[in-house]
Amino acid sequence: MELKLKSNKQVQNAYLAAGLYALCIGFSFIFVKLALVSAHPIDILAHRFNVSFVAASIPVLMGWVRINIKPKAILPILPLALLYPVLFFTFQTFGLFYISSSEAGIIQATVPVFTMIAASYFLKEHSSRSQKLFVLFAVAGVIYMVLMKGVRFESANVPGTVLMFLTSISLAGYTVLTRKKAQLGNVLEITYLMTAFGFIIFNSLSVIRHLSAGTLNLYFEPFTSPSFVVSILYLGICSSLASSLLSNYALSQIEATKISVFNHIATLITIAGGYIFLQEALEYYHLIGAVMIIAGVAGTNSRFSRANRRQADVKING
Repeated sequence: MELKLKSNKQVQNAYLAAGLYALCIGFSFIFVKLALVSAHPIDILAHRFNVSFVAASIPVLMGWVRINIKPKAILPILPLALLYPVLFFTFQTFGLFYISSSEAGIIQATVPVFTMIAASYFLKEHSSRSQKLFVLFAVAGVIYMVLMKGVRFESANVPGTVLMFLTSISLAGYTVLTRKKAQLGNVLEITYLMTAFGFIIFNSLSVIRHLSAGTLNLYFEPFTSPSFVVSILYLGICSSLASSLLSNYALSQIEATKISVFNHIATLITIAGGYIFLQEALEYYHLIGAVMIIAGVAGTNSRFSRANRRQADVKING
């Protein structure tokens, strides 16, 4: 009986982590828009990981958190860090140069589908027909909202469309690979390595860009803007570091497909944030789409939860 209670508590904590992850990601879009006023996208990525790496290193240097990373443990984590943050943020940033955020929203709604396929193949996380339908219902909710807002795909946007699909595949790959790695290693160490990798790669790209343009002296200029400082602190600490830690923890406890549908909750939070903080319009189709997304997420997770409880009962009674 104690094993079952402990298992349920872990699952509850994982759900909480997934919800907080969606909250962090949902509000990040607002702060990215604010940061873009003052800095180039590559500089934003570099500075957000500067903040992330410093924030992650402080508790380590103070002795509050113990990180014991052996050299042989680094290599297995590199594919994970390559998928996220490097490829994910790179494809996303440059993809948005070619297409609108509405078009990107439709494409990124495919992440749970890619995740479900990859999880089935690589992790043997098989989903029932009902679970597949709930995932697709949540995806349909996102697509419905974006289409009702008004979006038109054009042939000139092909590069951006391809890049955004690569973004979705990268996030799906990260979700599946994290699920596998997080069960084998320390979540804090995995997150720290991912943050360090992003810090090195994006700063290298930013410095190269400034050197080629002869503007290295302007590397820290965006910090003269108060709105950029606030934005980059949020993006670095909450949207990058905290979200990675939360998703890594959640994926160490529950299925990859279950976590992936929480990205749609982040979409709802983005819409709510735009309405509250940016005075953007809130239309009836947002509410309909929200109901579809919440129903899809709740349906997917409730089916998984029942399966987990039955599985736990079998192990305990056996």
